[in-house]
Amino acid sequence: MTSPLEQSFGQSLARLNPRDERYVAEVVDLILSSARAAGASDVHLVPDRSGLQMDWRIDGVLQPVVHLEAIAPNVVARLKVLAQLLTYRTDVPQEGRILERQGEQVPPRTAAAMADPERTTAETKMHPQAVEMRLSTFPTLYGEKAVVRLFVGSGRYCRLDDLGLPAHIATDWRQLLAATNGVLLISGPAGSGKTTTLYASLREILETSPERRSVVSLEDPIEAEVPGVAQSQVNAAAGFDYGCGLRSILRQDPEVIMVGEIRDRETAETVFQASLSGHLVLTSFHAGSSAEALSRLSDLGVEPYLLRSGLLGILSQRLQRRLCPCAIACDDRTQALGLPVSSFRIPTGCKSCGGTGYSGRLLAAELLHPAAGPVARAILNRADAAEIERQAIEAGLITLFAQSCRAVELGDTSPAEVRRVFGVQEGRGRKSPETFVAP
Repeated sequence: MTSPLEQSFGQSLARLNPRDERYVAEVVDLILSSARAAGASDVHLVPDRSGLQMDWRIDGVLQPVVHLEAIAPNVVARLKVLAQLLTYRTDVPQEGRILERQGEQVPPRTAAAMADPERTTAETKMHPQAVEMRLSTFPTLYGEKAVVRLFVGSGRYCRLDDLGLPAHIATDWRQLLAATNGVLLISGPAGSGKTTTLYASLREILETSPERRSVVSLEDPIEAEVPGVAQSQVNAAAGFDYGCGLRSILRQDPEVIMVGEIRDRETAETVFQASLSGHLVLTSFHAGSSAEALSRLSDLGVEPYLLRSGLLGILSQRLQRRLCPCAIACDDRTQALGLPVSSFRIPTGCKSCGGTGYSGRLLAAELLHPAAGPVARAILNRADAAEIERQAIEAGLITLFAQSCRAVELGDTSPAEVRRVFGVQEGRGRKSPETFVAP
């Protein structure tokens, strides 16, 4: 059965003339503009025996859109031209950027600009209405697979209030952002909105600080421009990685530093050393929960005393799809999928939600304060993630899973969506479920 999304794009594609010499360029323009209009975060172009399957990731889930056949190789080649990549190299992975402005592509940047962050920023400023996209190609059995990441624009999710954080967490996080030193860590899996929260936190600092502050970022890549922040992008090919960049930033007299991600022991240790020398450092880390983030940082080799003294707070988050108003109440307990909930709704699908049953996403977040007595002792004792989480719950932590179950009871999301995000094992086997207590 064809989905409304497939029907809509198919109708738009049918209006183009295959005999027009600009047909391929128009198809690519249609793909990029339509994906952005649909709220897609990624466009996947996967080659197979007969052509190219295109899927869009919307609200965190891949949705099939169309299967391209005759022009399949030309579509990927056109994207590579826009991203200033080598079209004749189909045997190696490549990465590049595309600028789009009001439905048209901005001329590709020169090689010199791509290697020079300052020149890159200058070219972007020449096109203030432009939005950047990242193209990644990868050789496969049937040809090149291409994925286009559509960055969130600078005008969306500007402040903490726009993110949908629980009120008590937003209040606590604002207080932590007012600190003058220490590490604020945002954790979560890929696609959980960590970078968006980092940007919103930077804007909050700039807007609420009583005096001007020196704010510097080191990112890979720069996804949105934040006025007032000296943003820099790592360039691994030139030896400019997170470790090298962070050491250089410390000589730039910063007060607030944003490091896009902790990826290795060197970056982790430098981040914490910077926090102990009078800098406020905001960064992100791939981990499923705040307790798991602490455990993994310890595994990276960060000493417990650094975690105990340097960490101000860990904000762990997940994004879940929000139910469309067309969802219906359900009293079949098997549909609860083992969640400890008393009531829930299930998706049905309608025209407005594209038949998916969901529209938009909601944010679940937990904030762990490592300085809390039992948690601090667990850190110093090198306890595992399970023990740290147990101590944190006793100290008042409301876990991501508990918040998600509450969202199900409120009718904001479904049991199936919670299981998709957390997996089938989370929460099973508990004699008494965690209870959600509103602060």
